Amino acid sequence: MTDLTIQKSNTGQRAGKKPKGVTTRRVTTASGAKVTIRAIDAHSPTFGEDFLYVFTKNVEAARKENKRLFGSADGIPAAK
Repeated sequence: MTDLTIQKSNTGQRAGKKPKGVTTRRVTTASGAKVTIRAIDAHSPTFGEDFLYVFTKNVEAARKENKRLFGSADGIPAAK
């Protein structure tokens, strides 16, 4: 049986600057709102980093929108 080594990192990964495999476009919806579209290349050698960056940016946008709508970043109304 082979030995299994599990390592825990105390520092989480954060998306830094935009990777080269990510393309960003600002488009206007039918209702006139501006939205940002981020696309990644599935065959990119840095797919993991690209995906992490796009996912992190999407979570940031969702938390910001929830904060605006509900007063709390997790979507649950803040207790008063």
